[in-house]
Amino acid sequence: MTTQIHPTIDTPIGPVPGDAPRWYRQRHSQLPSHRYRDIHDRVDVPVTERHWPQARIDRAPLWVPVDLRDGNQALAEPMDPDRKMRFFTMLVAMGYKEIEVGYPSASKADFDFVRMLADTGSVPADVTPVVFTPARRDLIARTVDSVRGMDNEVVIHLYTATAPMWRDTVLGKDAAAVRELILAGARDVLEFATDLPRVRFQFSPEVFNQTEPGYVLEICDSVTELWQATPQRPVTLNLPATVEIATPNVYADQIEYMHRNLARRDGVILSVHPHNDRGTGVACAELAVLAGAQRVEGCVFGNGERTGNVDIATLALNLHAQGVDPMIDFSDIDEIRRTVEYCTRLPVHPRHPYVGDLVHTAFSGTHQDAIKKGFAEHRSRAAATGRAEREIEWRIPYLPIDPADIGRSYDAVVRVNSQSGKGGIAYLLATEHGLDLPRRLQIDFAGRVQRHVDGTGGEVSAAELRVLFDAAYIDAAEPPDVVLKDIRVTGSAAAPAVAVALVVDGRARRSEHDGADPVDAVVSALAAAGRDIEVLGLAGHRVADHAIAYLEYRRAGESGWSCARGESVESAGVAAAVRAAAGSCPA
Repeated sequence: MTTQIHPTIDTPIGPVPGDAPRWYRQRHSQLPSHRYRDIHDRVDVPVTERHWPQARIDRAPLWVPVDLRDGNQALAEPMDPDRKMRFFTMLVAMGYKEIEVGYPSASKADFDFVRMLADTGSVPADVTPVVFTPARRDLIARTVDSVRGMDNEVVIHLYTATAPMWRDTVLGKDAAAVRELILAGARDVLEFATDLPRVRFQFSPEVFNQTEPGYVLEICDSVTELWQATPQRPVTLNLPATVEIATPNVYADQIEYMHRNLARRDGVILSVHPHNDRGTGVACAELAVLAGAQRVEGCVFGNGERTGNVDIATLALNLHAQGVDPMIDFSDIDEIRRTVEYCTRLPVHPRHPYVGDLVHTAFSGTHQDAIKKGFAEHRSRAAATGRAEREIEWRIPYLPIDPADIGRSYDAVVRVNSQSGKGGIAYLLATEHGLDLPRRLQIDFAGRVQRHVDGTGGEVSAAELRVLFDAAYIDAAEPPDVVLKDIRVTGSAAAPAVAVALVVDGRARRSEHDGADPVDAVVSALAAAGRDIEVLGLAGHRVADHAIAYLEYRRAGESGWSCARGESVESAGVAAAVRAAAGSCPA
């Protein structure tokens, strides 16, 4: 079934499942889903007593950014040496202590970059560079040559695909032959790197998540035995979800099986490398850490082939949002983003978690109102406890972390469009212009803004809001038909009075009124001149070097608002009353 509006979309017309409840109306589609197999039909997923559901993450894992290798391979235009160096220095500045710096046997550019790091001493003493190599003797030799002469601890990272589809289709070898290929590569690594003073080793059974658990466990144990893994010289076993094909809990089960059954476990750094084919790479990494992983490989903002590697920034800031120090600095997220965008030539999506331009922004009226109230409560709680706002517990609705933690201001937290309400509008006027509107005025102005955006269809900036506000409530009619010429307090302290001089419709009017309230006096003078207004409410406050008054009134049976500036709230209130009586009745 197709429609004329969307002729290329094949609307599902299959039957509703027979056992579905009445409210379930989804129909079987024409997608050939029968061509694909469930993970449990592809590989034996180890189901043992699960400990990971009860675990909690209370410490950051060892983060290992692979942007300079895996991320770089995924770029249509790989990074040149200058971009690579800029990226590397940013990673160091952020606090990463183990960084995969390249795939030296893959290209001259990668080899030369790693050699530049070695020859120039550009790697700080406490940073461990990692270099990546397939299990092929000549490529292993070239990889080792790329780091020869480095004073740092270095890691030689060996990989080979182990899953049945890769063994059969890509390598053309059976399970025994692949095992021997890996062990031969591991022996070559030992041979070529024997003279490196501070070398460690890493092995990745690529496509681990689609490999038989017993087979991959036996290979990993053989590699750690060959490399003599000990707590003093641990071997990293990196278990990639090279192509993500299952829900994250399945990956957690696979990782926990390895964690609990590996030989020489105290001599193993258990690492994971999730990809994002299903869009759940972050969840896979988090559950894998719960299941025993100690190290996570990924890219700063998730760049990588297909749908990307796991996003380290999201993982790290997720910990931060739970009160766990990520042990990586994100205090200037926009500088990090600018660097990554420059080096990769890829934009960061505006809705990307934490770093996107719009992730701390609310357009929805209900969200804006909650955020506005949250900030007010935050300020009052800080004042009540005598502590700085940056020191007290953060609990603002809709904002999981304080944008200031990552170098963001509050300028863009609330933005106004056709979805917005009074709370967001009032928030912007308060934060950008210092206007603290009474609630009923917020409602009135929100209606005016809504009519404006319905007409334009676009977003309204804080500056445009101020223009709209002034036009609606402050700007006087041109020329004004009611003008206050003079107002003076007369009489004595015991019997005060206020003298008012007005010009109404070109005619001068003077009057004197008992009492000391100038606003009451002006309202009485206006009534005497035939411009009756009833004051329903009056509020005001100081704004920088002046005061503003908000006056709600009724005139000729219609209510409205009039606002004015003055040297004091009192004088501003007088001006607002005069403005309310001028011109036509309120719209």
